[in-house]
Amino acid sequence: MKNKAFLIVVTLLLPFTLLSQNDEDVVVESIVIQDSITKTSFDPLRPAKAAFYSAILPGLGQAYNKKYWKIPIVYAALGTGIYFYADNNKDYKRYRNAFKRRNAGFKDDEFWGEDVDGNPLTSPNISNDGLIRAQRTLRRNKEISLLVTIGIYALNIIDANVDAHLLQYNVDDNLAIKPHFNFNEMDATTNLGLTLDFKF
Repeated sequence: MKNKAFLIVVTLLLPFTLLSQNDEDVVVESIVIQDSITKTSFDPLRPAKAAFYSAILPGLGQAYNKKYWKIPIVYAALGTGIYFYADNNKDYKRYRNAFKRRNAGFKDDEFWGEDVDGNPLTSPNISNDGLIRAQRTLRRNKEISLLVTIGIYALNIIDANVDAHLLQYNVDDNLAIKPHFNFNEMDATTNLGLTLDFKF
């Protein structure tokens, strides 16, 4: 049981590597990290700016991160949620108005129906109970559509923030967690483990 738990922990930590940043090259608004290969700048406020821009106007944070291909996806997702909300709301109002007219004593709502000659039927196509069930279903669908749209809006903000963080991510060998696999020749067993490398 302990080996399975250890193997799960190793598997979950396997893709992660940590980084260390030099505090020597500090500029007023950004931190410059000197690397042997490239020189990159680190703006600590960039993720907050991207999230703020996406909160103001969906897709603006993605434009700030120069991920322009994500903007149509954001608007398509938001537009789909808004479309389903509006469609369910329209149908909900139709069924609610028909139910109110029947309770007021009228027999001329759109769900009553007509015969071949155009005369009103003696019984409705949809009963009062059917109208009540339809209203409940459409109200639930409308609320779900609203929650999904709000969730997509929140994901838009989170995506801009995380993407801004990852754009500044610098892989450095000064601090790293790496898995290791050793074969024990004495008793012919294998050892799994994690190695934490910290270099100054």
